[in-house]
Amino acid sequence: MTQNRPVYLKLRDQIAAAIIQGEYAEGEMLPSVRALAAEQGANPLTVAKAYQQFQNDGLVEVQRGVGMYVVEGAAEALRKREKEQFLREEWPEIRARMDRLGLDLTELAECT
Repeated sequence: MTQNRPVYLKLRDQIAAAIIQGEYAEGEMLPSVRALAAEQGANPLTVAKAYQQFQNDGLVEVQRGVGMYVVEGAAEALRKREKEQFLREEWPEIRARMDRLGLDLTELAECT
């Protein structure tokens, strides 16, 4: 499923994870488009497209001539969105596989 996703969406997911995990804290400046492109081995236009989605979603704000900053509440908004997406798209498939294998949540909890 994730292998067929466009590169900018994969990059967006990586940035979202970094925001959720606090690598890019709220109020902190994101790496420049060029710096992140070089770090990821990506085309700068691809990074710009990923950043644009965050801006459109109100999760980052641009300070002209300075950079792009993570807004207050971005981590929680991303966490909520990812949780909803997981429960809607991924969990049903995982749950069906668990049923096929005869696994229950108790067994999974014991594995950790």
